[in-house]
Amino acid sequence: MSLRCPERSVVLAALLLAGAGAAHAADAAASGSSAGKPELRVCADPDNLPYSQRDESGFENRIARLVADDLGMRLSYFWQEQRRGFVRKSMGAGACDLFVGVPAGFDKVLTTRPYYRSTYVAVTRGDAPAFAGFAPEALRGRRFGVQLIGNDMAASPPGYALAKGGAVDNVTGFLVYGDGPAARRMTDALASGAIDVALAWGPQAAWFAHAARVPMTLARVAPPAGVAVPFEYSIAMGVRKGDTALRDRLDALLVRRKPDIDAILDAYFVPRVALAAPDATAQGGQP
Repeated sequence: MSLRCPERSVVLAALLLAGAGAAHAADAAASGSSAGKPELRVCADPDNLPYSQRDESGFENRIARLVADDLGMRLSYFWQEQRRGFVRKSMGAGACDLFVGVPAGFDKVLTTRPYYRSTYVAVTRGDAPAFAGFAPEALRGRRFGVQLIGNDMAASPPGYALAKGGAVDNVTGFLVYGDGPAARRMTDALASGAIDVALAWGPQAAWFAHAARVPMTLARVAPPAGVAVPFEYSIAMGVRKGDTALRDRLDALLVRRKPDIDAILDAYFVPRVALAAPDATAQGGQP
């Protein structure tokens, strides 16, 4: 497990966007009811639940549908595998207009106001002791799973906290690039008893923990003293740089349709913490 600290925007962008699939354009033909409407092209991963799925069953798919309907636009997708160069190959190549979820302030795109803020969580089996923090004595005797980011296998924020607490040999890394979402593989490992605690990004972990074959418990985790990498991040939408017109329309929509978006997030068990005011990105929201 690498212990060097990657650029925080790259870390969370990889977590939010990581998955597997084939890159190609979809929805080429419009239905009769949507003919003539302007098109809203969304770039998304075809196999990255709970965010997005080719059958549009992810929560970002549902939010994208809400946005398109509210703006009177025809929704289409450009499905792209989430690997290095994703932004360049998708929005950078003119293939789409919108990313539904990016870190607030992500510098490769123009971001909207944040519409939710989430956190890393600890997942344990329901019949096991709860996660007791990152103190060395609390880490002994338990096996941990963490997400590894990108091709260089850098540790996610909880990985740094585990290393600081002395946990090395009892830590298993789960690559975000692999056979399906890393959080699903982590909860499977928990259910089988291969690990005792999964430390993962909340929106992913909560979805798979609720779907697990054995009862599981989630708890918010915070960085211990001396670990400067934040465990909470604010999430926004992203449009092409310079597209202030669409950004401004989305900002207004995020205020107007907040209750509906919150209901979608609730339906997918997305754990949330309060957005800082007045500007969440100034309070650790920019990963």
